[in-house]
Amino acid sequence: MSEQDNKTTLEMPTTYDPKSAEQKWYKTWMEKGYFRAGQHPEAEPFTIVIPPPNVTGMLHIGHALDFTLQDIIIRAKRMQGYDALWLPGADHAGIATQTKVEQKLREEGLTRYDLGREKFLEKVWEWKDLYLDNIHNQWEKMGFSLDYSRERFTLDEGLSQAVREVFVKLYKKGLIYRGKRIINWDPAARTALSDIEVEYKEVNGNLYHLQYPLKDGSGFITVATTRPETMLGDTAVAVHPEDERYKQMIGKTLVLPIIGREIPIIADDYVDKDFGSGAVKITPAHDPNDFEMGQRHQLPQITVMDETGTMNAEAGKYQGLDRSDCRKQIVADLKEQGVLIRIEEHVHQVGHSERTGVVVEPYLSTQWFVEMKPLAAKAIEVQKAGNGVNFVPDRFERTYLHWIENVRDWCISRQLWWGHRIPAWYDEETGEIIVSVEDPTTLPEYAGRKLKQDEDVLDTWFSSALWPFSTLGWPEQTEDLQRYYPTNVLVTGYDIIYFWVSRMIFTALEFTEEIPFKDVLMHGLVRDADGRKMSKSLGNGVDPLDVIDQYGTDAMRYMISTSSTPGQDLRFRWERVEQARNFANKIWNASRFALMNLEGVTAADIDITGDLSTADRWILHRLNETSRDITRLIDAYEFGETGRLLYNFIWDDLCDWYIEFAKLSLYGDNAEAKKKTQSVLAYVLDRTLRMIHPFMPFISEEIWQHLPHEGETITLAAWPVYDPAFEDKDAVAEMNLLIDVIRAVRNIRAEVNVPMSKKVELLIKPGDQAVLDIINRNAEYVRRFCNTSEFDAGLEISVPDKAMTSVVSGAELYLPLAGLLDIAQEISRLEKELQHLNSEVERVEKKLSNQGFVAKAPAKVIEEEKAKQADYSDKRAKVIARIEELKG
Repeated sequence: MSEQDNKTTLEMPTTYDPKSAEQKWYKTWMEKGYFRAGQHPEAEPFTIVIPPPNVTGMLHIGHALDFTLQDIIIRAKRMQGYDALWLPGADHAGIATQTKVEQKLREEGLTRYDLGREKFLEKVWEWKDLYLDNIHNQWEKMGFSLDYSRERFTLDEGLSQAVREVFVKLYKKGLIYRGKRIINWDPAARTALSDIEVEYKEVNGNLYHLQYPLKDGSGFITVATTRPETMLGDTAVAVHPEDERYKQMIGKTLVLPIIGREIPIIADDYVDKDFGSGAVKITPAHDPNDFEMGQRHQLPQITVMDETGTMNAEAGKYQGLDRSDCRKQIVADLKEQGVLIRIEEHVHQVGHSERTGVVVEPYLSTQWFVEMKPLAAKAIEVQKAGNGVNFVPDRFERTYLHWIENVRDWCISRQLWWGHRIPAWYDEETGEIIVSVEDPTTLPEYAGRKLKQDEDVLDTWFSSALWPFSTLGWPEQTEDLQRYYPTNVLVTGYDIIYFWVSRMIFTALEFTEEIPFKDVLMHGLVRDADGRKMSKSLGNGVDPLDVIDQYGTDAMRYMISTSSTPGQDLRFRWERVEQARNFANKIWNASRFALMNLEGVTAADIDITGDLSTADRWILHRLNETSRDITRLIDAYEFGETGRLLYNFIWDDLCDWYIEFAKLSLYGDNAEAKKKTQSVLAYVLDRTLRMIHPFMPFISEEIWQHLPHEGETITLAAWPVYDPAFEDKDAVAEMNLLIDVIRAVRNIRAEVNVPMSKKVELLIKPGDQAVLDIINRNAEYVRRFCNTSEFDAGLEISVPDKAMTSVVSGAELYLPLAGLLDIAQEISRLEKELQHLNSEVERVEKKLSNQGFVAKAPAKVIEEEKAKQADYSDKRAKVIARIEELKG
């Protein structure tokens, strides 16, 4: 080995050290500003805005999947010459963050009320700063190519301005209103929730059957309820107007048990007369359907519990009891009075708060709402006209349309302190509501008036619904907004299509008159190896930093991205990460070999024209073919298939075959052949690293910097582009034949336990002159990789009596093994091969005789099947002939 070889080996260590490479290269990328958009104004823009993570804790493996897919896309687009912007940011996450900080305060024996609003918000900002630093650290560890110069936070002043603008404009159009309605109430967080912040869980409960007596003493009406504590707020019992059982009772009066309140029997079409007793209790302040019915019949609205879920004065003697304790007590009292006639077990769906986990209370409250129907109508029209968002997979378009076509008004006010304060002020003397972008107390026209701002904040999703355009400067017509909006693709989990995706679409259409992104790539959840959802309670969560610490960032990124299929959940398996690490090591070792044989080669020396070997031409063809397919697959977001192609090309074509073949030229005496192979090896490895770079950014940069190259960094190197000039079907045919021959000889060796170190005699009988010419042109490869003592090929070759035999497409192979082979054993082997070929011929013939298949299959597929039929038949004939020869 030369001194230069020694030097190269020392520069590129025997094993790859992920930690040092990751720290070194991310720091370099940041210092050099490689990820900053806008440096090439002549280039076509390509934009992704990151789904902003909540500042509530550390990123989990689901975030790692989501962000890695985005990084793959943006890195590939940057290399393809786009002005690529990946805009980072984080979400203030109102309820989630406030809950975390309040939990921390409780550990100190404090509540937010002890601190007051301003001091409490200071604590939350401290929390935000801490956890956003953690998120930045994780982004860095995972190698994300984010443009930090444009980072945003949902409580930034610019985004706050956008929120106020949207609120005021919707209010002035009559699409935001304040009203008293039934909403979802979280008694733990003491705030309203929107419908999609409620998780429904199957609960084993009871159905309580109660008898409400008629005031005139003529009988009872039986009703059933799962929540007997709410009967304290009943203001009617409803029946269907055509129910013959109750027609004579409509208009009569019932006496509410325990409370003694007189309530009417009303008729309403909403009641299902065939369900249960056909009579339902109506509690307008504690049930959304009852609320609507109460509105129609002008029923009183009696709220029987407070915002903590504790029974209030309207609950009479139950005042002060928690709602669950009240249920137990009222059931006992109803039993004692003979009103409760039956209890049956009942499995039903019960709403729980997504954030605190407590049972949600339908609660009558004055809140702010967005009227959704007009906004949804515009989004539906655009989508159905074919001008809407492209969902990947497309089945999610149906999910999106189903929700938006059945959307209900959105409760947007939250009884929190952390968030965008509602831009509404109340005149304490006149009650007038003033909705304004600016604080009216600072405006001269409101001087001298007693104005108090609404205490509530907006739902977190109200601000994040504006994310694609507010982050780019809207409502100002900034250069970034004009250049990078609409964005190109949104990558997100299918679980927030209602929460976020749909809301971004209708707000964008309303305020920018454009869809916010062209594509929406929906990915699934990352589950554990058994398919279970990851959770703290199960203890099966995976911290991406733990994976990185053990296997390196590139292994983690490659595993999670190439294990995913659009719209499908994936299972996290540690053995897959290990396989990805082994793949990285394979790339490293192949590159070390290349560098050891590229002594003195510079980028200017690389010349892949002229007289090239079969192997050189073949690998250039395969590289060209692979780059074309990889580009197509990344554009289609088929990362799993992309990973398979990359793996097969690198592991099989490049490492197992081309590099082995290249050794003949590299170690040979032909200086010109060596020079050409060096050029091809350097060129192919360079382009291969570029293709793997979006998936494995660190190891690809580390190796690329050692190779002869032009440019500062692989992150800005040009993406490999398909070139028809590299198409070489002759080289492919030749290499396929050579590989088949080498594999066949190796298989024979393995079958009779002849080691590769032992030389063998090899005879090849080609089927025609063209095949013989290929064998002769590449005889050196055959001798080297079959390790032959003697090698002969010819059309009229004499077939020995005692030989191991194999048939490849276009040729028969014979290995005379006198003294090493049992003839009976070889006949048995060939008969097994004949059985296999018989079944293959039968399968293909059956397929081709199926008229349904022939009628429907594309012509190309039919031709491929006919080619298989001819190939299998030819091999079978040769095997039959050889069996007869041996038996003779």
